[in-house]
Amino acid sequence: MQKVIEVQNLTKKFKELTAVNNLDLNVYRGDIFGFLGPNGAGKSTTIRMLTTLINPSSGTIKIFDKSLKQNRNEILRKVGAIVEKPDFYGYLSAYKNLEILGQISGCDTSNKRIMEILETVGLEKRAKSKVKTFSHGMKQRLGLGQALLHDPELIILDEPTTGLDPQGMKEIRELIIHLSKEKQKTIFLSSHILSEVELVANRMIIINKGTTVVEGTVQDLLNATHLKVTFEINEIEKTKSLLAETQWQKKIESFGDYQILFLLEKEEIAPLNKFLVERGIGVHSIVPKRSLEEYFLLLTEKGT
Repeated sequence: MQKVIEVQNLTKKFKELTAVNNLDLNVYRGDIFGFLGPNGAGKSTTIRMLTTLINPSSGTIKIFDKSLKQNRNEILRKVGAIVEKPDFYGYLSAYKNLEILGQISGCDTSNKRIMEILETVGLEKRAKSKVKTFSHGMKQRLGLGQALLHDPELIILDEPTTGLDPQGMKEIRELIIHLSKEKQKTIFLSSHILSEVELVANRMIIINKGTTVVEGTVQDLLNATHLKVTFEINEIEKTKSLLAETQWQKKIESFGDYQILFLLEKEEIAPLNKFLVERGIGVHSIVPKRSLEEYFLLLTEKGT
C-alpha cells in the first residue's frame, strides 16, 4: 500500500517547550486518517510542519514518497489544506471568492470548474450569495471548496468541525466521506473529538504532549476498549433488584433517577437490553459514549 505521508522522529521545539516529540506516523493512499489528541497535544504544530508553515527542529517528512524539505513546491501542488478558520471576502459571492482565489493560485477558474466545486461542497444553490450571509458551517464547506480548487490528491483538515452545530458537523462528515469515496482523495483529519473521527476514519493515531500514544485501524483500536452506555429506564428500583444477582451487576458504573450507567463491550449492549425488556423493564433510550479523554486515560492506565 502506497504511503502518502511518512513522518519519522518529527520534533519541534519552541525554546523550552517541546511541542512535538519524536513523532512517527504513516498515512496510506485512500485513508481517512484521524489525527487525534487533546487540545495542546501538538496537532496544529504537526499540521503546520506538514504544510511548511513552520520548519521542524529535527526529523523527516515525506509526502508522496518525496522529501517535503527538498520538494516543497512540487508536493504542495498536490495538497489542499484548511489550517485554522478559512477567511473570505464577505461582501463577495461564493462564486467570486473561489474565482479570485483560483486566479491567485493559477488554477482553472472556468465557470464549469467553479460550479463543479460548489456542487461538490453543497453550495451550488448559493453560488451568487454573499459570503457574509453564510453560516459558520457553510463557510467551512466553502473553505473545503477553496482547498479543492487545484484538485489535490491529499487534503489536510485542522479541526474542521470546531464551532459547528450538530447539523453543520453532519454536513462536514458527509462531505469528507464523499471526497474520499467518490473523489478518491486521501484525507488527513485533525480533531480532539473521538466520536467524530470514529464515524468517518478508517485509521487513526492519538498523540499527547507531542508523542504517539497509539496508532492503528479505528475498528481495532476502538473494539479493544469499553463503552460507557447510559440506559434510560422507567423503574429504577425494580431494575436494581433484577440486576443484583446477575453478571450485569459488575458492569454498573452509577445510578441516576431514571438512568443506569454501564461499562460495556459493544457486543454486550443488545443482550443487556434484551434481558431488561424480557423482564418488563421499559428501556426508553440507550446512549453509548466514548470520549477521547476517557479512551486516552484507559490507554495510559494500561501502559499502552
